[in-house]
Amino acid sequence: MSSSPVTMAAAAKIAKIAPSVPPTVIPVDVTTNLNDDNGDAVIVVAPFTGDVEGVPAAHIDAIAAIDASAKSKGGLYLNEAYAGNRLILAPTGPLTSDGDDVRSFADAAHAGVVRAKAAGAKAPILLVAGAVPAQRVATFAKAVESALLGALSATYVPVEVREDPRAPPSASATLDRLLICTARPDIADVIGRVVAIEAGRAVSRDICGGDPERMAPLRVAEYVEELFKGTNVTVAVEKGPFTEAYPLLAAVARCSEQVPRHAPCVINLEYAPANPEKTLFFVGKGVTYDTGGADVKAGGIMAGMHRDKGGAAAIAGFMRTVSILAPANVRVVCKMSMVRNSIGADAYVADEIIHSRAGVRTRVGNTDAEGRMAMADVLCKAKEEALSAVNPFLFTVATLTGHAVRAYGTGYFATMDNGPALAANVSALVATAGLSIGDPAEISTIRREDYAFIRSKYVTEDIVQCNNLPSSGTPRGHQFPAAFMIATSGMDKHGLCSDKPIPYTHMDIAGATQMWPTPVSGTPIAALTETFL
Repeated sequence: MSSSPVTMAAAAKIAKIAPSVPPTVIPVDVTTNLNDDNGDAVIVVAPFTGDVEGVPAAHIDAIAAIDASAKSKGGLYLNEAYAGNRLILAPTGPLTSDGDDVRSFADAAHAGVVRAKAAGAKAPILLVAGAVPAQRVATFAKAVESALLGALSATYVPVEVREDPRAPPSASATLDRLLICTARPDIADVIGRVVAIEAGRAVSRDICGGDPERMAPLRVAEYVEELFKGTNVTVAVEKGPFTEAYPLLAAVARCSEQVPRHAPCVINLEYAPANPEKTLFFVGKGVTYDTGGADVKAGGIMAGMHRDKGGAAAIAGFMRTVSILAPANVRVVCKMSMVRNSIGADAYVADEIIHSRAGVRTRVGNTDAEGRMAMADVLCKAKEEALSAVNPFLFTVATLTGHAVRAYGTGYFATMDNGPALAANVSALVATAGLSIGDPAEISTIRREDYAFIRSKYVTEDIVQCNNLPSSGTPRGHQFPAAFMIATSGMDKHGLCSDKPIPYTHMDIAGATQMWPTPVSGTPIAALTETFL
């Protein structure tokens, strides 16, 4: 029996062409010489509002004399005093606005590396220099770290390109190495930490950015198993059916699991040092493709929904960073809820009433609110494990709502706490640490209105999952989903006034993850690393 073209195309996608796991992070070396023979270009990241240490003022003045935009827009200039005879100015801007933050260094370094690659450079030297305003020194304390992260992000090669022998060479062109020019005594530690963060962000980009077939649920499991094989992280993959273990997740998966290659799974990762002082539990939304289900995403808004697995991708990436840094005092458990929200005859529909793992009668209001369904029961499982864990903190991480994007724009993730987490200042700590490294968050609050919104409207259910409007058109559209997950998982029994309070923080990363074709950001890996590691 011959295969249909659709089946053959799917098989070609599923076939492992040339596995490339884990994604490579280029080496970062140190030099104190801007004309180092190992380099072939120099990228200067600076405000260019005064002297730039290491670069004679005469050189910059000569450039400005022939290019009035050099200090504000940058460019590549011929100068034999620098490696490869190439001098690239990458301006941060003057950094005098109250709104400026350390991302200016990341953006400038990223642009500088993109320019260096376009010029054919393979080993540029990065110099982060120039004085920042005295009033803003603390804001830019991690300028070097941010610049390195920005530079490295420009060297990422997507997994589809790495595994496709037919991809043109230009698609995989990147640097061989990066050098940083500095005499900082702690630079080795800085590089090690930055490379660990970038290694995690590269994993996040692979999984989140991978197309719906390359990163179907079980293929993500294969990727993660390969990623952590032989490391200090254990991997256990739960396969469906999930009707008993995770009934809300099972409802979302009911249609997609009819197609074997789209079958759901829950991927459990654990890093367990001998004597942890705290335990971090993460549940990540891993919707490998979101059609909206029966409440279909019509009108051309479905494209790009392969990135609705950004939460699961982020926690897998964070675990990669954890594995590399190997902290002695933190145990980390990640649970990736991998499912495809398909549309078809067996798709779950609005008005179904499903009992959650915690026994909560849940009425479906909108099948396009599948992410909270995919996570709630897995959060319940994490809660059960947290009861016997050392100093537990629970998190959900998800590209959950358009409302978070509408509220805060792109480039920021929303973070919000239950009572115990608020008392521990979890979101505040994450936001402060994230901003310091260029991975900023906005703090939201779970209010009484959010719990009222999901409260039963009739005797047949305890909780209503959603209304039938887009989140972006619903007041408090990114806060009430957190209340839903608290209620359906049984986390409402572990609030501040309970016998066993458990801190829980929800992170909606929809605005920060970035939509295709913008590269996946890898948020909130840097923020989490700075906060907890």
